[in-house]
This record gives sequence, structure tokens and C-alpha cells, in this order.
Amino acid sequence: MATAARLSVKGHHVTILEQSDKVGGKAGAYRRDGFVFDTGPSLVTLPAVYRDLFLKTGAALEECVDLQPVEPGTSYRWADGSAVTLPGVNPAAAATALGEAFGGSSREDWLALTARAAKIWALTRRPFLESTLDGPRDLLDLARSPRDVATVAPTTSLRRLGKKYLKDPHLRMLLDRYATYSGSDPRKAPAALATIPYVEQTFGSWHIGGGVHQLATALAQRCAERKVDIELNTDVVRVATANDRVRGVELANGDVIAADIVVSNADASHLYGDLLDTPPADAALQRLSKATPSFSGFVMLLAVRGRTPGIQHHNVWFPADYDAEFDSVFSGKPAADPTIYACVPNDPLMRPDADHESWFVLINAPRHGTSKHTFDWSDSAFANTYADRAIATLASRGVDLRSRILWRELITPADLATRTRAPGGAIYGTSSNGMRAAFLRPANVSPIAGLYLVGGSAHPGGGLPLVGMSAEIVAEKIGRAKRRR
Repeated sequence: MATAARLSVKGHHVTILEQSDKVGGKAGAYRRDGFVFDTGPSLVTLPAVYRDLFLKTGAALEECVDLQPVEPGTSYRWADGSAVTLPGVNPAAAATALGEAFGGSSREDWLALTARAAKIWALTRRPFLESTLDGPRDLLDLARSPRDVATVAPTTSLRRLGKKYLKDPHLRMLLDRYATYSGSDPRKAPAALATIPYVEQTFGSWHIGGGVHQLATALAQRCAERKVDIELNTDVVRVATANDRVRGVELANGDVIAADIVVSNADASHLYGDLLDTPPADAALQRLSKATPSFSGFVMLLAVRGRTPGIQHHNVWFPADYDAEFDSVFSGKPAADPTIYACVPNDPLMRPDADHESWFVLINAPRHGTSKHTFDWSDSAFANTYADRAIATLASRGVDLRSRILWRELITPADLATRTRAPGGAIYGTSSNGMRAAFLRPANVSPIAGLYLVGGSAHPGGGLPLVGMSAEIVAEKIGRAKRRR
């Protein structure tokens, strides 16, 4: 939808074909008995990406959604009983909170890490995130400066960077968590992911009144204002090509819609593996197979009676052994003692009254499947047992919801695979594991003329800011191609 709105401004006639009965994709919602839950992104960071989108296509973002700062930001609790609540914005204030919680050099260590992350952000934002990235040659300008290369440290993992800067193991675990924002393992993900906490703490954590899914609703309205046609319940089964150029798409009902440009928001492996049958697509799929898929997520939507003392908008409970969790999810086993994340918005539009809470709970999980490194999530009995165990784990960590849960809904990796057509329910397409991961992520410009890729499985990656950036990259590329013609 972000790409469609941008292209409409450039004079294109755009039609969106959506296989679901509603827009938004992974940024969905679930409603029942007055409770409202986001079923995908629960946090908005770097809102400037969407401010730019809305300003360039019509009215400002704040005129279309109720954008609210989240303050405080996130509450973190460790297995040894340690806890800290970080502010929603301000790296210095975050460092101070960490220093007060853990003492020693924690404040100074976090400030030093933040300063390094700021330099990495300045060096990588444009070449890595705001431009196409087709291969290592795109980074020649960066490579010409040994000092810049040393700052970005492309061969250093996030874990190693944390060990270099952070003496306290609690802080290192906190930094490790940001690898999960891209479905990755901190022991293998690049040091550049340190920019994620930098961006979060520098530009703030944000909520949208009524739920983050309201951004999708606002985008659909913007598309309607721009005369973009949106066809729901429209299943694309093939991207039609001739002579390695796109010609349109074929629908499940047999209809063929002609088009000189096709922008795919489908998972890249689904696009290249199922919707295309050309040698360039085969080559792209083979390259994609070299990347490690991101892990998936096990979601519980909990309708809770009463209010929970000390609960924040965003909450994380760490396990005793973080490495064991990563070993499990990437080997195809649900973690026995997982990290538990819960979003509990203090939003009157997301609960029936002030005496109830809507809990969105997310646990890192292996992808669905029956092949190596996957887990068969089709067994509903196991899913319910795993949910019971997770709720009991929360109780053991000091938050016992068991007598207060009115009802619950579960979303497993198998459900995600079915609803979003992300193979195995991999939330972010490919992970950032390995120094070549950025170059294995599918490019926005496909090897087939007229076919472009946007969304979380394509460059620059998953998450609301990066998805919005991919839309801008593709719209600009198509605009330049049009001008050349």
C-alpha cells in the first residue's frame, strides 16, 4: 500500500491484489468482546519514514492516525530477579536507568555502545537502508575508508560487539535481544544491528491509538484517496512473463490481468519458488536458499480481567539461558524456557473497560514444517500445552495471570504460514545471520524486467520502518525507469 500510494502520485494507475479479505497483511488485528489486539507489529519506531510517506501523498501522518509516544518504553526482567524499565526515548536516560539498576560502569558502557551505534547508523543508513543493495560493489564508497569499515565491523557479530563494550551480562543480554527484531541469532547477526536500540532510544517508541494496525487502515484510506484500486479476496497464482519481462498476473479464477509493472509484497521465496517459472527466478531462488530463514513466532492473545501491578506497554522476561533458546529455535525445537514478550497497551480503545487488559504475547519459535530445522505446529493439542507452559512460566517469573484469563486465542507458525504465505511462518523472510546475509536478502529490483519486490522479505528487511523504506526505494526506481522510457 505504501508503494501504491507513492506510485499514484507519480502518475501510475495502480491496482492492489490482496489474497485476504482485509488489507494489512501481517499488520493485522483481532477483535472479540471489546478486546482488540494487534496480531503483528506492536511498536512503531522511526516514524519519520511514514511521516514522509503521508506528506508526499496527501495529509500528514498525525492527521490520519493518533500517534502517541510510549513512556516509559520497555520493562525488562531477568531470571535472577534483576529488573529495569527504560524510557521510551533518550539514550542518555536509558544509560542512567541501566547504571542505577546494575551499577559499576553500566551507564558509561551503554553510552559508549550508543556512540558506536550512532556512527554505524550515520555510515550505513543511506547505502544499506535507503538505497538498493544488489551486491558488495554497492558499498565501494564505504570500503574506501578503512576507518569506516572498522566502525561498521562487518565481520563482527552483535554478540562480540556487546562483549567489547558491555561488562555486565544483563546489558549484553539486553543487546542480544535486538537480533530478534530480524528473527536472527545474536551470535551470528552483524554488529550493525546495534543501530536498532540506538534508533529506538533516539527517535522514540510510538503507539497508534486503537492499535498499530490502524496504520494499515490509514494507508488503505490514503490509497482510496489516490484512486488506487484494492481488490480483496483476489489470489494471484502466477506472475506472467515473456522474454524475461513481466506481462501481468494470473488469478486463481483463471483471469489474467495485464500490467507493465508488477510489485510483489509476497514472501520472496514464495514469489520465486511458486509464482514464477523462468531461469532468472530459478537463479534468484537458488541464491535465496543460501540464506538462513528467520525464525517464527508463537502468539497468545489473552483477554485478562483486572489490572496487573507494574505492567508496562512493552514487557520482556528473559530466560536463564538465552543461548539455549537460540539453539532450540534454529534447530527446530520450541524453547523449553523462552524469552516472553508482552505488549499490554494502556489504550481504552483496545479493551472493553478500564478493569481489563489486552495481552499480546510473543515467543520466538521455530518455523513450521516437517523438514530439517523446522517443527510441525499443526498439532493443536501441543500448541495449547505449550501455551499453558508459557503462562505457567510467566507465573514463575512473578506475573500470574492464570485465574484472570477470560479467554485466549493462539496463533502458531503454522497459522502464520497459512495466513501470510510466509514459508514456515518465517516472520522476516531471511535472518541476518552471517556477514553475507544482507547481500543474500532479495533485491528490490528483480532479474525480470518490470518486476519489483517490497516488504519484509526483501531489502532492506522486516519491521515497519524498513518495509516503509523498501516502498520508497521501489517507487523511486520505477519513477526513474519511467523517465528513461
